[in-house]
Amino acid sequence: MLELVDVRAGYGRTEVIHGVSVTVPSDGVAAVMGHNGAGKTTLLRAAVGLLPISSGKILFDGQDISGLRPAARVARGLAYVPQGQQSFGQLTCSENLQVVADGRRNGKELVADMLDLFPALVPLLDRRAGLLSGGQRQQLAIARALITEPRMLILDEPTEGIQPSVVAEIENTIVELSRSGDLGVLLVEQHIGFALDNAHHYYVLESGRVTSTGDGGADAATTVRAAMAI
Repeated sequence: MLELVDVRAGYGRTEVIHGVSVTVPSDGVAAVMGHNGAGKTTLLRAAVGLLPISSGKILFDGQDISGLRPAARVARGLAYVPQGQQSFGQLTCSENLQVVADGRRNGKELVADMLDLFPALVPLLDRRAGLLSGGQRQQLAIARALITEPRMLILDEPTEGIQPSVVAEIENTIVELSRSGDLGVLLVEQHIGFALDNAHHYYVLESGRVTSTGDGGADAATTVRAAMAI
């Protein structure tokens, strides 16, 4: 389980996150929603150690990891897929996977597992990642993160700029992984339907504060839309 407890963080003297608490189950999905500038990405960067917190705690499996560097958090079982379908553009799809797998004892098997999860990548293995579509790069980015065998996957806007058919594929993969009981997911998402359909619990951020929280599911959409005033 990942817990962010009364976390405050920001950039320089500017505090962006003001005492936010979020709990992500070890076998389910927690969704964080909000408009651009609400502080969602800042919250994720703090969770993975890319941004120091000024107060509060970050707990993983009950242990305080607030002072750990990002690599140490990855070693504990966190994986982060940032916004923007990031990849090594000059490397092929296969090389993007292999560069992560090379550091794993069972790297070959892990790559094979990822290609089972994302079969659309199979015919693209020899293509440079920079030539892939946004949806293909996003699947590649998630596959690369999963090769680290995380117990907690942190996704920042995984559906942004992606065609609906690929969104459905990514959604199915997230659901399959979380239902296996071996992976928790912290999902930042503006696509309300996608987020609530998959989340066990949701949080709405506005100006760096949680303004609404509750159980996920389609029935929560009205409450969330009201909280976001859309």
